[in-house]
Amino acid sequence: MKEMTIDLETRSDRDLKKCGVYAYVGSPHFAITLFSVSVDGSAVQLYDLACGDTIPLKILHALTDESVIKRAFNVNFERICLSRYLRECYPKIFRSYSIAEDTVSDYLSPVGWQCTMVHCRYLGLPSTFAQAGKVLHLEEQKMPEGKALIRYFCVSCDTVDGIPVFHSPADAPEKWEIFKKYNIQDVESEMAIDRKLSGYPVPESIWEQFYLDQEINDRGIAVDMELVEAALTLDGQAKSKLSSEMCRITGVENPNSVYQLLDWLEKQGYASDSLDKQEVRRLLQTAKDPVKSVLEMRLQLSKSSVKKYTAMQQTACSDHRARGMFSFYGASRTGRFSGRHIQLQNLPQNHIIDLTEARETVKYGYYDEVEMLYEDVPDTLSQLIRTAFVPRKGYKFIVADFSAIEARVIAWLAGEDWRLDVFADGGDIYCASASQMFGVPVIKNGVNGHLRQKGKIAELALGYGGSVGALKSMGAIEMGLQENELQPLVDAWRDANPNITALWWAVDRAVKKAVREKTTTTTHGIRFICKSGMLFIELPSGRRLAYVKPRIGENKFGGESVTYEGSTNKKWERLESYGPKFVENIVQAIARDILCYALQTLSHCFIVAHVHDEIIIEADRRMSVEAVCEQMARLPDWAEGLQLRADGYECEYYKKD
Repeated sequence: MKEMTIDLETRSDRDLKKCGVYAYVGSPHFAITLFSVSVDGSAVQLYDLACGDTIPLKILHALTDESVIKRAFNVNFERICLSRYLRECYPKIFRSYSIAEDTVSDYLSPVGWQCTMVHCRYLGLPSTFAQAGKVLHLEEQKMPEGKALIRYFCVSCDTVDGIPVFHSPADAPEKWEIFKKYNIQDVESEMAIDRKLSGYPVPESIWEQFYLDQEINDRGIAVDMELVEAALTLDGQAKSKLSSEMCRITGVENPNSVYQLLDWLEKQGYASDSLDKQEVRRLLQTAKDPVKSVLEMRLQLSKSSVKKYTAMQQTACSDHRARGMFSFYGASRTGRFSGRHIQLQNLPQNHIIDLTEARETVKYGYYDEVEMLYEDVPDTLSQLIRTAFVPRKGYKFIVADFSAIEARVIAWLAGEDWRLDVFADGGDIYCASASQMFGVPVIKNGVNGHLRQKGKIAELALGYGGSVGALKSMGAIEMGLQENELQPLVDAWRDANPNITALWWAVDRAVKKAVREKTTTTTHGIRFICKSGMLFIELPSGRRLAYVKPRIGENKFGGESVTYEGSTNKKWERLESYGPKFVENIVQAIARDILCYALQTLSHCFIVAHVHDEIIIEADRRMSVEAVCEQMARLPDWAEGLQLRADGYECEYYKKD
């Protein structure tokens, strides 16, 4: 046996979309009902576990054999479900991995488990099973009856004495037979996708990164459930108090109703057609009481970040560790990771001076005391979200991240030597950029220090072809810049960075030539390969970015542009791109490759999470921050000359230093 393609049907009283597969299988009411498998491309065999079938021992042993490739669409689901099944039903066959001190002991080794969804993402194709089948024009499509059958057999239909009840095959034999066909057809569809993609296999180096990603997801990160429970209680009290006060002031029946509140605002002379955060802040600039107080309370009530406590509560397993929070190759244009469930990628910042005292005050649980000390209760809870992530007993967190990674990568790629010199000398890129732009020395909090802010906004907004609109989107006007300063700022930045500007248009020409002539072009060490209906951009690491069905089109200005097919907002459509946008993809993709190299370098540590360009390690108390940063800043062979630096700190709970 060399490989298997697998699909499962399961049941649980937990909501898979809300809690993730790790908590889903942790329910005492979880069970695998159907198991379909094709071995080495043979006809699909179905084992009806709900009706007493047993899976052959040779297949069960293969599940723990790293040399046998196991495939599925979103294979993490199958691996975690089968981990529990083997652990409970076949403990002599079950075998975990890593070392005794690790927290992955409940799960099968991810080595050898290869994901068809990742293969699709690697080639720029949709991430959903059904949409991938449509785009690939498969004959074997998912059966449309599937969703209704899943609701019928996989979700509890009632509870008796607090115990969930599920429909059984005997409740609807005809439906069960259709459900079995659905399970078989999913395997056939997965195999059809694999055949379609076989001409462009995922490199083994990417699978090695995927296995490490799965290990990090298996390990999880500990959650301070005492803080979570207290925060949710206080949040409920805060919302009740704010709603009551808004009712008293406005007289509206439901202050959470946008329409009722808009009507009240119009009667007060503040007409608006929206109550999103940006619009509320705009209205606050001129609002007088009582409108000002009501709008401020509206902002407090809309603190959506507090919902992350609920996500922690739902996602945490019985050992209070949240698992499965990272989606490998979640951003298919760059290969970067994306977040799931709690979403560590967009946690609010913390500015409270004494976080430890604030945490203990919230855990103590008295609303009046929290309000007296910190005034804005929802904002306080929001700032403490990071601190709900804690190391296990006897360990500490070491948090390390790359300094200005994208700015360093684009300077290295473009050969913008003055920027490389700044990084080599440990300088401040915002000051250096302002100095280069305006021709005067700029020192933070010193000589011409007021220009640093202009350098910063230019750096953040203009590196990928941005202009006046990008500066405005970055908040240039709110930061005090005048409208008539913006275009000169764009011109000054581009004049100060001629090699980066040249990189944009060199890439633009190389992509267009490759697409137009169906050939291979090269610039700045990057290869552009157009063949078989695909555009590949080969990075210095050797990894390729993929763009589906590229062609030369016309942009909104009447000029020439490159278009390709891709997903936006869950829709598959034709997208437009050009040189600076491709450069953004390339730079972010290289930054991603650097992060993956660092993760692999530090894989002997207990990595529990990574956020953008930051790594969080559950560390032995003897481990030093300096050693971690030194290892993290190691360069791969293909990145010679890149000025890389990592900075870090240690903490007793996660926070921004």
